Amino acid sequence: MSINLQKGQRINLVKSGETLSKIMVGLGWDPVSNHSAKGFFSSLFGAGTKNVDCDASVFMLNENDSLKNGNIVYFGNLKSKCGSVQHTGDNLTGEGDGDDEVILVELPKVPKDIVKLVFVVNIYDSKERNQDFGMIKNAYIRVVNSKTKEEIIKYNLSEDYSGKTALIAGEIYRSGDEWKFAAIGEGTNDGSLTELSKRYRKK
Repeated sequence: MSINLQKGQRINLVKSGETLSKIMVGLGWDPVSNHSAKGFFSSLFGAGTKNVDCDASVFMLNENDSLKNGNIVYFGNLKSKCGSVQHTGDNLTGEGDGDDEVILVELPKVPKDIVKLVFVVNIYDSKERNQDFGMIKNAYIRVVNSKTKEEIIKYNLSEDYSGKTALIAGEIYRSGDEWKFAAIGEGTNDGSLTELSKRYRKK
């Protein structure tokens, strides 16, 4: 049975005595409907305008919460150097049901010096397109056991993120020999993945 989390909650990904090897992390969102929109929103989502292009990425952090070069998995780098984290590809619109972008993780392959996987979503060219997460609804992150296809947890990012251009959705982190998930749900004003990554590039 899947567990629905609230912001700030932390939970073990497996029950005592169970093992978990491969997981699928799905992130989803929908554009705000424009069927009844007028004025600004009508022009934003109307003919000839650009969709809100959200991109999911993963930061692989060491014990100092620091990001090393090459430890970002995103649409331009679909697989980590160690092979433990793989992005399945970019979704440009967010239209349709189900997960919009999917990231696969083989937990046993994650290098020992990587203690945290941070899952983020940012809006591509947000400043140039004048777009923010007030134009997005139904955002969520969920974790699925790849072997059984069973959804383990789901966290609906239900806050009002108007004005925010990036979201730190959740984290999967080591706690001794266990893997846990933390529901973060923090919105930021970083205008690109590069800007967002600077939060984790410690000297």
